[in-house]
Amino acid sequence: MSAQCHHHQHRPDHHGASADPRYRRILWVALIVNAAMFALELGAGLRSGSAALLGDAIDFLGDAANYGLSLWVLAMALAWRARAALVKGLSMLGFGVFVIGRVAWGAWQGIPPEPWTMGSVGLLALAANLGVAALLYAWRDGDANMRGVWLCTRNDALGNLAVMGAALGVLGTGTIWPDLAVAAIMAGLAISGGRNVIRLATQELAELANGTTVARPGP
Repeated sequence: MSAQCHHHQHRPDHHGASADPRYRRILWVALIVNAAMFALELGAGLRSGSAALLGDAIDFLGDAANYGLSLWVLAMALAWRARAALVKGLSMLGFGVFVIGRVAWGAWQGIPPEPWTMGSVGLLALAANLGVAALLYAWRDGDANMRGVWLCTRNDALGNLAVMGAALGVLGTGTIWPDLAVAAIMAGLAISGGRNVIRLATQELAELANGTTVARPGP
């Protein structure tokens, strides 16, 4: 999941495959797909009452941010890249806290979400992630940034399967608990990942201010 797929590489390959225009076009496609799926899952989660869909929406938001940062990594100064990562981390942390609040509200209300919407949107999200992973497959053995992007997309399919499993659990049990369990896990990962990104970004900004910037390992 994207919450665990953060990479900060301070030595971009200006002459490597990351500058390939085909790779850039694929990243733009991935960015658009993930941003659209974030909006779709956010709306579907609010309409269906599914906290798991809201949690999966965070994943798409994090991925869209990852693709955007990957597109700009060659053009942005290190300080701006760190600031962009800081905004990304704060956004993920905020959405994670929001989903945790939604989990608590759902537990108090006890009203099961609409499982058919959960399952159908989860299936669409799985297709979107698999499609993006297929586009990125040729670059899976590239530099650290490329490997990280492809691995994150591949791993996100697990989150989609979890949402579909939660939908089956809600349908089979008639209770809200499968949805809340998956949502809590996703929110926890988002909060953990957001805190990690914030920590790394603030550390990088401090290093830049002190003139002691070091390279970050890839995933």
